Amino acid sequence: MDFHLSEELAAVRDLAREICTDRTTSDRIRAVEDSETRVDEQLWAELARAGLVGIALPEEHGGAGLGLDGLCVLLAEQGRVVAPVPLWSAAVAAMAIATHGDDAQRRRHLPAVVSGASRLALALEELAPAEPGAPTCTATPAGETWLLSGTKAVVPSPQGADAVLVSATAEHGAGLFLVDAGADGVRWERAETTTRDLSGHLHLDRAVGRAVGTPGDGALRQTLHRATLALVALQTGVARGALELTAGYLGERHQFGRPLATFQAVQHQLADCYIDVDAAEVVLWQAVTSLTDEADDADRAVLVAKWWAAQAGLDVVHRIQHLHGGIGVDVDYPAHRYFLWGKQISSTFGGAAAALADLGAHLAVEEVAS
Repeated sequence: MDFHLSEELAAVRDLAREICTDRTTSDRIRAVEDSETRVDEQLWAELARAGLVGIALPEEHGGAGLGLDGLCVLLAEQGRVVAPVPLWSAAVAAMAIATHGDDAQRRRHLPAVVSGASRLALALEELAPAEPGAPTCTATPAGETWLLSGTKAVVPSPQGADAVLVSATAEHGAGLFLVDAGADGVRWERAETTTRDLSGHLHLDRAVGRAVGTPGDGALRQTLHRATLALVALQTGVARGALELTAGYLGERHQFGRPLATFQAVQHQLADCYIDVDAAEVVLWQAVTSLTDEADDADRAVLVAKWWAAQAGLDVVHRIQHLHGGIGVDVDYPAHRYFLWGKQISSTFGGAAAALADLGAHLAVEEVAS
């Protein structure tokens, strides 16, 4: 299978790389980390002006119509420079509305998302031992609306979001619901994550929401798949950015009269990182292709990609920090940010062990069915 980027996607990659690289300097990230929201609003506005925030959305709603492929290319470039903007969560929420929402929801939210005038937050996780696909948050019908109760954990970057896409379980199955971020029955609890992002625990007490699709129709499952692959794409970018930073450092740092990069033990570790990143990218695009084509192996491909991103991504950021020596843990040097991002992403929706367990269970079901 050919995973080379099309001319259109290569153009997206180049534009995203130019904007993210120019805007995301270490000084700029440090300033954002000290800000009230921890979101680079200037970068967000520039990405919106360039048409990248709506890269995945249909053209009839102002987007570029490039779907999950375009989003993954964009997220990989964000990860390369660990740019502090909530792209993955806001974009996946918007894609869910575009795919499963009604005309009123699309008209209200999607043009504003594309222009950067508003953002959506995504609330898919809960406190352990809840599984993302079987939320304990409940949705009770109330005429044309629903009343939601429960707690959603570590909602990414809710600051500035007008609405939250919440997963909850109704009588006939789990689904997605739109809730106004400041509605009655909505309470936010601040939660700072490993990446220094300001997330929030979302407490719902009979908060009014509107269904996106119909509970039990598969909208949540598809959104979880998209969110998982969005995180995988972000992680591959983080790992590749960390590898590039480390290769440059080791090429300049000298010991015993020659660059550290010329030592065999160092080269072996860099080679392991390179193989891990390449493999993660391959399984990512395999999964994106399978999911987009609605192939029979889509569930399996997503789980494989999730495991590679969680395991290999974490291995890479561990190695690059080790290869930097003492400076790798210096918070004034950018290497530590790659470690923090890699660590956070690897545990979202469960870590490598959880992904492997889910993959094993899925393969067992396939074997019995065959």
